[in-house]
Amino acid sequence: MNDKSYTKWEAMSDKSLMETIGGFIQSHRLNQNKSQDQVAAAAGISRSTLSLLERGEKVRIDSLIQVLRVLDLLYIMDVFKIQDQISPLEYAKLKKKQRKQASPKKNRNTGKEDLGW
Repeated sequence: MNDKSYTKWEAMSDKSLMETIGGFIQSHRLNQNKSQDQVAAAAGISRSTLSLLERGEKVRIDSLIQVLRVLDLLYIMDVFKIQDQISPLEYAKLKKKQRKQASPKKNRNTGKEDLGW
Protein backbone atom coordinates (compact mmCIF):
# COMPACT_ATOMS: atom_id res chain seq x y z
CA MET A 1 0.00 0.00 0.00
CA ASN A 2 1.46 3.35 -0.91
CA ASP A 3 1.39 6.33 1.42
CA LYS A 4 -1.07 8.31 -0.72
CA SER A 5 -3.84 5.71 -0.55
CA TYR A 6 -3.37 5.33 3.21
CA THR A 7 -3.60 9.08 3.71
CA LYS A 8 -6.75 9.18 1.58
CA TRP A 9 -8.50 6.61 3.79
CA GLU A 10 -7.24 8.19 6.97
CA ALA A 11 -8.58 11.61 5.98
CA MET A 12 -12.08 10.32 5.22
CA SER A 13 -14.88 10.56 7.74
CA ASP A 14 -16.51 7.41 9.09
CA LYS A 15 -19.63 8.23 7.05
CA SER A 16 -17.58 8.55 3.85
CA LEU A 17 -15.86 5.24 4.55
CA MET A 18 -19.21 3.51 5.10
CA GLU A 19 -20.53 5.01 1.85
CA THR A 20 -17.45 3.71 0.03
CA ILE A 21 -18.10 0.22 1.41
CA GLY A 22 -21.77 0.48 0.45
CA GLY A 23 -20.87 1.55 -3.08
CA PHE A 24 -18.46 -1.39 -3.33
CA ILE A 25 -21.21 -3.81 -2.29
CA GLN A 26 -23.78 -2.28 -4.61
CA SER A 27 -21.41 -2.23 -7.58
CA HIS A 28 -20.51 -5.89 -7.18
CA ARG A 29 -24.13 -6.87 -6.66
CA LEU A 30 -25.17 -5.12 -9.86
CA ASN A 31 -22.21 -6.56 -11.80
CA GLN A 32 -23.42 -10.00 -10.75
CA ASN A 33 -26.93 -9.06 -11.94
CA LYS A 34 -28.48 -9.81 -8.56
CA SER A 35 -31.35 -7.92 -7.00
CA GLN A 36 -31.35 -6.66 -3.43
CA ASP A 37 -34.04 -9.22 -2.64
CA GLN A 38 -31.91 -12.09 -3.97
CA VAL A 39 -28.78 -11.08 -2.08
CA ALA A 40 -30.64 -10.29 1.13
CA ALA A 41 -32.46 -13.65 1.08
CA ALA A 42 -29.24 -15.57 0.40
CA ALA A 43 -27.46 -13.65 3.18
CA GLY A 44 -30.29 -14.20 5.66
CA ILE A 45 -30.89 -10.49 6.21
CA SER A 46 -33.76 -8.18 5.30
CA ARG A 47 -33.75 -6.22 2.08
CA SER A 48 -33.91 -3.01 4.10
CA THR A 49 -30.68 -3.99 5.92
CA LEU A 50 -28.95 -4.51 2.57
CA SER A 51 -30.32 -1.18 1.38
CA LEU A 52 -28.93 0.52 4.49
CA LEU A 53 -25.55 -1.11 3.89
CA GLU A 54 -25.44 0.03 0.27
CA ARG A 55 -26.34 3.60 1.30
CA GLY A 56 -23.52 3.67 3.84
CA GLU A 57 -25.70 3.54 6.91
CA LYS A 58 -24.82 1.65 10.07
CA VAL A 59 -25.39 -2.10 9.99
CA ARG A 60 -24.05 -4.96 12.06
CA ILE A 61 -20.71 -6.32 10.96
CA ASP A 62 -22.09 -9.84 10.67
CA SER A 63 -24.57 -8.55 8.08
CA LEU A 64 -21.68 -7.14 6.07
CA ILE A 65 -19.82 -10.46 6.29
CA GLN A 66 -22.89 -12.40 5.16
CA VAL A 67 -23.31 -10.12 2.14
CA LEU A 68 -19.61 -10.40 1.27
CA ARG A 69 -19.97 -14.19 1.41
CA VAL A 70 -23.01 -14.23 -0.88
CA LEU A 71 -21.24 -11.98 -3.40
CA ASP A 72 -18.02 -14.07 -3.24
CA LEU A 73 -16.09 -11.08 -1.90
CA LEU A 74 -14.57 -12.60 1.23
CA TYR A 75 -11.13 -12.27 -0.36
CA ILE A 76 -11.06 -8.69 0.92
CA MET A 77 -10.71 -10.15 4.42
CA ASP A 78 -7.08 -10.97 3.52
CA VAL A 79 -6.09 -7.47 4.64
CA PHE A 80 -7.05 -8.42 8.19
CA LYS A 81 -4.91 -11.56 8.27
CA ILE A 82 -2.18 -11.41 10.89
CA GLN A 83 1.14 -12.74 9.69
CA ASP A 84 3.92 -13.80 11.99
CA GLN A 85 6.82 -11.43 11.62
CA ILE A 86 10.27 -11.52 13.08
CA SER A 87 12.12 -8.38 14.01
CA PRO A 88 15.40 -7.64 12.24
CA LEU A 89 17.25 -8.04 15.56
CA GLU A 90 15.74 -11.48 16.19
CA TYR A 91 16.57 -12.49 12.62
CA ALA A 92 20.19 -11.41 13.10
CA LYS A 93 20.41 -13.41 16.35
CA LEU A 94 19.04 -16.51 14.62
CA LYS A 95 21.50 -16.14 11.75
CA LYS A 96 24.37 -15.77 14.23
CA LYS A 97 23.37 -19.01 15.99
CA GLN A 98 23.02 -20.88 12.70
CA ARG A 99 25.63 -23.59 12.22
CA LYS A 100 28.31 -22.75 9.71
CA GLN A 101 29.99 -26.14 9.40
CA ALA A 102 29.57 -29.73 10.47
CA SER A 103 31.53 -31.08 13.40
CA PRO A 104 33.32 -34.45 13.26
CA LYS A 105 31.58 -37.49 14.67
CA LYS A 106 32.42 -38.17 18.26
CA ASN A 107 33.57 -41.68 19.19
CA ARG A 108 31.19 -42.90 21.87
CA ASN A 109 33.53 -45.68 23.02
CA THR A 110 36.29 -43.39 24.24
CA GLY A 111 38.04 -44.71 27.30
CA LYS A 112 36.73 -48.27 26.85
CA GLU A 113 38.93 -51.15 25.88
CA ASP A 114 38.21 -53.15 22.77
CA LEU A 115 37.31 -56.56 24.12
CA GLY A 116 37.42 -58.10 20.63
CA TRP A 117 34.13 -59.80 20.80
